[in-house]
Amino acid sequence: MKTAPIIISSLQLILCLLLSLHYKIPIVAGQSSSQDCSALDSQREKTTTMPYEQDGAEAKEIAKYLPYFPFKGIDRFYDIGGFLEKPEVFQQIVDIFAARYDTIGIDAVAGLDARGFILGPPIALALKKPFIMMRKKGKMPNSISSEDYNVEYGKRSGLTVQRDKINKGDRVLIIDDLVATGGTLSSAISLVHMCGGTVVECACVVELKMFIDPPADSGIPSRTQLFKGMDINHVPVWGLISEDVLTVEAKLHEDYKDDGEEH
Repeated sequence: MKTAPIIISSLQLILCLLLSLHYKIPIVAGQSSSQDCSALDSQREKTTTMPYEQDGAEAKEIAKYLPYFPFKGIDRFYDIGGFLEKPEVFQQIVDIFAARYDTIGIDAVAGLDARGFILGPPIALALKKPFIMMRKKGKMPNSISSEDYNVEYGKRSGLTVQRDKINKGDRVLIIDDLVATGGTLSSAISLVHMCGGTVVECACVVELKMFIDPPADSGIPSRTQLFKGMDINHVPVWGLISEDVLTVEAKLHEDYKDDGEEH
């Protein structure tokens, strides 16, 4: 009569051990199997419940503080300065990203030169993870470089990262303000892979969906085709806000002119 409970307990222990390995939660000596499984069930629930969605209620509210300007020959250049001057909005963005990646689980946050240096550090601090700079060439010692890449308004030299910042097997989150053609992100992904790390996700405040997979005859660069050509199409990209809800046109002064320069 005592055989069934023993079998159930053994199966329960095996299940807990397997889940422990998958979710990297240690089994504590002296702790009951039911306590172990409760902790593991909680972690499993966290990884399958993803807070916030693109263009959701929070995103629509934040979009009010992302005006667009005619800049660098682009009709709609989205300016993050709109929400940076609103501490409560900036904090909300940090909280949203921290909640998402606390759920997913990462080892480090890599921010892209230059706006990723604004967004990345507070997110890294909120997650208590290291922040890694990915800079333009010639800005950091002891660095390696990716190849040159194209963006929606010109060509860029490859990004660089210091050699000792990403270790083999590290789960890295890449942060930038906006993704369009994906050129800058592709350069950053290459750097992480060169160091032996894994890109968990590329995250941006704004994602321009028109560049994801446009018709072949549209003349618009395709991020999907770029990633496929570089064999990085397995790397997910997530943006909080898309152009679908970015409708605030900046109020321009009478003497406004498009003085954006290649840099």
